[in-house]
Amino acid sequence: MTTPAHTDQSPGSRQRPLGVAAIGYAFMGKAHSNAWRNVASFFDVPAIEQKVLVGRDAGAVAEAAAKYGWAESATDWRSVIERDDIHIIDICAPGWMHAEIAIAALEAGKHVLVEKPLANTLGEAELMVAAAAAARSRGVQSMIGFNYRRVPALALARELIAEGRLGTVRHVRAAYLQDWLSDAEAPMTWRLRKETAGSGALGDIASHAIDQVLYLLGDAVTEVSGRLHTFVTNRPGAGGPAGGLEDVTVDDAAWATLTLASGAIASVEVSRVATGQKNSLKLEIYGDKGTILFDLENLNELGFLDATLPVREQGFRRILVNEPEHPYMGAWWPQGHIIGWEHTFTHQIRDFLLAIESGEAPSPSFEEGLNVQHILAAVEESAAAKSSIIQISATPLEGA
Repeated sequence: MTTPAHTDQSPGSRQRPLGVAAIGYAFMGKAHSNAWRNVASFFDVPAIEQKVLVGRDAGAVAEAAAKYGWAESATDWRSVIERDDIHIIDICAPGWMHAEIAIAALEAGKHVLVEKPLANTLGEAELMVAAAAAARSRGVQSMIGFNYRRVPALALARELIAEGRLGTVRHVRAAYLQDWLSDAEAPMTWRLRKETAGSGALGDIASHAIDQVLYLLGDAVTEVSGRLHTFVTNRPGAGGPAGGLEDVTVDDAAWATLTLASGAIASVEVSRVATGQKNSLKLEIYGDKGTILFDLENLNELGFLDATLPVREQGFRRILVNEPEHPYMGAWWPQGHIIGWEHTFTHQIRDFLLAIESGEAPSPSFEEGLNVQHILAAVEESAAAKSSIIQISATPLEGA
């Protein structure tokens, strides 16, 4: 078994660069590569080396590796995991591959960052949690990539809620809406097949929305009622319209009502056929002393209403989250110079590297990812039972 990367690099001592391998080079692989390439330019983190980018197509992954700053490319992730110069495995592959790669990497003593959702099935997610717990006892860290926790405005929202600025939170509205499947002629992809994607909009984007509810409130879900719907039931296959249609086996949209342990109620709505909505994660958190509003398409802004002020002075104010006093922002640009979606991944890598260095378990953990999986599974169970209420565990997880 490979020795954990941190054994010769104790906290405060940054002698040996950490070798990183990323598995997957498409959408998420590109976003993560950008973060690995830039994190040390803005944050004080342990030294890293972008060693290997892994993909199935040798030519395409070699081209991507050269473009994204990796020293080399490979097609066999198993041989990469066995290398002594690799200390971190970043899994950007589709969800059906997560469990096998993550478990093998953790058992080999590699720190693991894996994109959400944790896995396609509860069984796989549970195996990953067990492997992460065993690895943690040997000083090997793991984290799931819910990158929206690293949006400075949302990190600030969490601080304001924790400080009691909203008072008792009564209800939350979370809507994550996209339109990339609005066109019924949009072709099939792996994301539209249950065997490769696990679920559709539910696992893809409801996982983000639900994680934000738990993260912002530090709460737990006790009851779930849900509904799923597929609006376009078949789409052109790989050969285009001439090649015939292929059945879509996942949902296009999902709705859920969540009862929280605190007594608050959260409504969650997600869709990949919401025409005109490109990548809009809207969050509204209503308390008896104030309200917070957020939209990912304006990610540098937070709306805040202080209901403790006299009525004649109340009203939503726009907080431009670009001050050095705001989470993560001291590393970036002068006040008023906005950041973008890609910066959330840089913040994520920063936090993961600091956790590896300090030896403290990072958040969100695989256990937190499993918690979200249980909620997603309850939505599916409820939907199959005509939106019946499903009871689930109400124990808040550490770091949530």
